[in-house]
Amino acid sequence: MRSRYYENLRTFCVVARHGSFSAAAEALHLTKGAVSHQIRQLEEELGFVLFHRLPRGVTLSAEGQALLSPSLVAFQTVERAIDGLREQDARSLTIGCSTYFASRWLSPRLMTFLSAQPKIRLRVQPLIDQLALRSEGIDLAIRWGNGRWTDVELEPLFACPAWPTGDAAALKAVQGRGLAAAFDDFTLLRDRDDSRAWSDWFAAAGLKMRARPDTLIIPDPNVRVQAVIDGQGVALNDALLVSELSAGRLHRLSGYELSDYGYFLAYAPGAADNPDVQAFRDWIRGQAPR
Repeated sequence: MRSRYYENLRTFCVVARHGSFSAAAEALHLTKGAVSHQIRQLEEELGFVLFHRLPRGVTLSAEGQALLSPSLVAFQTVERAIDGLREQDARSLTIGCSTYFASRWLSPRLMTFLSAQPKIRLRVQPLIDQLALRSEGIDLAIRWGNGRWTDVELEPLFACPAWPTGDAAALKAVQGRGLAAAFDDFTLLRDRDDSRAWSDWFAAAGLKMRARPDTLIIPDPNVRVQAVIDGQGVALNDALLVSELSAGRLHRLSGYELSDYGYFLAYAPGAADNPDVQAFRDWIRGQAPR
């Protein structure tokens, strides 16, 4: 019983990190059905729902969000203890970033860091909650936004202005009805309830933002991209979407942009004193566009 509970809780953490049963199943080398069964089993044992099921992917319920951080801390504590016993001389560095940034910018460049720093064992961890660092064991994070955070030490990595994207139907609506009328009817996709990104964009565009009961919260940026392609709404994105824009699967809906948005390096206070963090910071800053 305890073994099953442990496995189900571990599966919960993986699903939360990946934002979908399919991606979690691939990571765990299980079938999607097996992952879904484990989550249902855990929800029955706990007595509350952990995820809201969406047409594509899942989002954490309030109870699931509350359970995630302590669960991750517990598993990471165990994993690090085991890793320490297995490889006493290994140096481990955990980098947190969104799956969007990892797949579209970071991953193609990582081999140069690993070649330059062979003694550092690097872990790239999907960062669902960009405000979480210590609770998820992150040594250094790459955050997207305007840098107005007070909970961490920050430095700019590179500017990457954000602007609204939509499918072909959304572009046609803007062209036919005008920006203000079209955006009055669009479903706005966000990463979290308290995000101000859309409010900032409406202000930049000189538009009045009405109260919206139809806002859709999708924490994982890659899932949001797919939701826009599927016509579920419009989202703020940036130039890392070059392949979707070039292929015509997504369209930029306006020339107005959030010019102060981009990617930032974020550390918990004191974390930058770690020489391995310093090594990664120096490397990634050298990779960033000027």
